[in-house]
Amino acid sequence: MLKRTLFFSNPYRLSLKNNQLVAEPKDGTETRTIPVEDIGFIVLDNMQISISLPLIEALVSNNVAVVFTDSKHMPQSMLLNLDAHNSQTEIFRNQINASLPLKKNLWKQTTEAKIKNQARLLKLCDRQSLDIMKLSANVKSGDVENKEGTAARLYWPRLMGDQFIRDRYGDPPNNLLNYGYIILRAAVARSLVGSGLLPTLGIHHRNKYNSYCLADDIMEPYRPYVDRRVFTMFKNEPDIFILEKEHKAELLKVLTDDVFIDDLRRPLMIALSMTTSSLAKVFAGEIKNIKYPELR
Repeated sequence: MLKRTLFFSNPYRLSLKNNQLVAEPKDGTETRTIPVEDIGFIVLDNMQISISLPLIEALVSNNVAVVFTDSKHMPQSMLLNLDAHNSQTEIFRNQINASLPLKKNLWKQTTEAKIKNQARLLKLCDRQSLDIMKLSANVKSGDVENKEGTAARLYWPRLMGDQFIRDRYGDPPNNLLNYGYIILRAAVARSLVGSGLLPTLGIHHRNKYNSYCLADDIMEPYRPYVDRRVFTMFKNEPDIFILEKEHKAELLKVLTDDVFIDDLRRPLMIALSMTTSSLAKVFAGEIKNIKYPELR
């Protein structure tokens, strides 16, 4: 079932009644209710929003990713369920005991999938892509030759223009990419927890200050879906220096974009669950490959 994504940018009182999220605008306009079981993702983008503890409990129990923004309206933190799977201890143990060769192989699979999707997006945008697709066939275990970096140096100027430099603090559309990636990262973390995995323990990312190393790993092949949406937005409006409500709402739609895994079409949010559950099976020794999407 496709879960709903909710974005609150005005002052609201959010509470729980009969297992329904009750959204009461503080300006006295009409109150709305949404079944908690239908929600997958909530972004709270206003410092005057209040939320009740019973609602928080219900949201977390239903594995809803609740994202809080900071004073600059950028996603800053998230609620995650610490007990979201009935076999969590066993899955944790499998993940922790994963061998280094297995992790290197998983990173190889991840890098290959990311580069292929970057090449597919360039082709869809009528950009040169064959050389980047060829790079994906030469990724070694652990990507020791950094084919990911080589692909990125070719990919970004072709997609966004010769003058574009991908930099977190760079010129637009970096701001759009930043927001989209943060939303994607939160969605990946939600799916990892739902599959019983620890989003902290990565297969490649290992910065000791990063609480979501595994989410940063697994989101890589999904980044081009954000890139595609940003490409379209920036093409239509090349001077987006400030992210308005409509821009954020458009970027949130990436969670419902069509994704193909094994020739089956699924919304991205559902596809993420397929990817993370396959990763848990890899750690358990049941299968050898992660199920990653093919951008079409």
